[in-house]
Amino acid sequence: MSTPVKKVPIHLQSAQNRLMIKNGRVVNDDSIVDGDVYIEDGLIKQLGRNLIIPGGTRIIDARGKLVIPGGIDPHTHLSFEFMGAKSPDDFYQGTKAALAGGTTMLIDFALPKKGESLIEAYEHWRQLADDRVCCDYGLHVGVTWWSEKVKEEMAVLCKEHGINSFKMFMAYKDVFMVNDTELYQIFDRCKEIGAIAQVHAENGSVIAENAKKLLASGVKGPEGHERSRPEDVEAEAVNRACVIANQVSCPLYVVHVMSKSAAAVVDAARKNGQRVFGETLAAAVGTDGTHCSHPCFQHAAAHILSPPLNPDPSTKDRLVEYLANDGLQVTGSDNATFSSKDKLLGKDDFTKIPNGVNGVEDRMSVVWEKGVHSGKMDPTRFVAVTSANAAKIFNIYPRKGCIAVGSDADIVIWDPNQTRTISAKTHHQGNDFNIFEGMVCHGVPEYVIVNGRVCVDEGALKAVQGYGRFIPTPPFSPYVFEQVKSREEDKKDQEKAIADGAAAAAVAAAEIVKKVEQNGNVETRSIPAAETPVTAVETEPSLSCPSSKGQRNLQDSTFSISTELDDSARKSCIRVKNPPGGQSSGGFW
Repeated sequence: MSTPVKKVPIHLQSAQNRLMIKNGRVVNDDSIVDGDVYIEDGLIKQLGRNLIIPGGTRIIDARGKLVIPGGIDPHTHLSFEFMGAKSPDDFYQGTKAALAGGTTMLIDFALPKKGESLIEAYEHWRQLADDRVCCDYGLHVGVTWWSEKVKEEMAVLCKEHGINSFKMFMAYKDVFMVNDTELYQIFDRCKEIGAIAQVHAENGSVIAENAKKLLASGVKGPEGHERSRPEDVEAEAVNRACVIANQVSCPLYVVHVMSKSAAAVVDAARKNGQRVFGETLAAAVGTDGTHCSHPCFQHAAAHILSPPLNPDPSTKDRLVEYLANDGLQVTGSDNATFSSKDKLLGKDDFTKIPNGVNGVEDRMSVVWEKGVHSGKMDPTRFVAVTSANAAKIFNIYPRKGCIAVGSDADIVIWDPNQTRTISAKTHHQGNDFNIFEGMVCHGVPEYVIVNGRVCVDEGALKAVQGYGRFIPTPPFSPYVFEQVKSREEDKKDQEKAIADGAAAAAVAAAEIVKKVEQNGNVETRSIPAAETPVTAVETEPSLSCPSSKGQRNLQDSTFSISTELDDSARKSCIRVKNPPGGQSSGGFW
């Protein structure tokens, strides 16, 4: 007989799993309310005022501060090996830095080499991350080559491994890049299995040719990087990706939108009804590409990423405006750090500089500074672009990205009045350079709570290696696919209406011909094209037929039949002024 488990009285239980945040302003993407938050066993259990809670609960006073959902960074590259270098930010260092900045979940990329199994790449990234992460994480998977095997593995990853997004590269020719035919087929597959297609949008073929010319002309320094991939090269690829995705009604997520032109393409596609999402970076709104022409190689090389930072200083403010007005929806960091020594790999050839910058720790503060503190967006929009939208797109909302009863207790107590100065000397990222060096940011995370555990306590970082979990991202996100479904239904209704109209016109025409043929005193002949031009009638909705001897108007329609008979040598004829059913705006006639 088993020994009964003794239940510990609630007042004697450890307060480790019980937490109360009092007197704060709770901010979600759609509301700001004054209230308290009670947390137990990693979940939000109560919201409101005058909450009844167990004794021994730890109380945090958030008076004068904002209580916001923990940040979600949808774009990181931790433990990343690229261009002959390896990032010093592994999954421990990178997630620790994320927590220090107020990010409580990130989504990294498992990128297979060409010919490598997608499932094996996924499993490799899980091995790199699972025992090291300090916060929760998810994964996107890259599609860097195409075959029937890849097509099947995409479905397996969706159904069995919690992956609902796949990234394709339109750049990095001969490394990751896929062509337009492959892109079309991959988009079609994503739509079929309920996944979100992501693209790195740059014209890789043009970049490769530009780089050859620049190197041949003697341009070898970091300034050649941006010159080889100008703004229109990004915008063209974004537009091409939107066009291809639209052919198969595939939802599209454009990663790291870096220029005004590219953002304008995303915005226009959305206004046209296409389900497209645009992500920009902390780097893009916090600094600019003038640094890439700095006389110090290491300073310039530290700012190299793709697409490049735009040299137009007005770009960063315009991108913030797109974020504020929903032209862009998400901010990431694209954190792919490399040491100054690693950057020296491209000292004599800019195409060999390892691409990547920091940002996983600084993203939240930089976006607050450039967005909210500048007056361009309010705190609810800040929550949308730093957590809630990403959670909705990748189908983990309201578990993440939301402060609500039942949500994971991933919460940041944000002090909008406190400031911090960003510096490589004090940051927690693994690299030795910070592209935001010296920037003073208003807005600092005073407390960061992950699954109910306080990991930043009054500014002190208390990260625990291995505490984070892998979070599956289920396919067919309602936020993404409900609009896709609605748009497809509208398209089918339009096509049916056109088909029904054409069928009705054909029946009407057949009836008229039948009646004309039954009238023995009407002779018909072919009329030369020059004699009977097909013209649209713009001023009248229909034409009436002239009366004929012994005849009646056979049918009201938008075309006329002249059956005027006389005794002259002129034969009677049928003149078709408009095609059967009337002039079509759809181009069928």
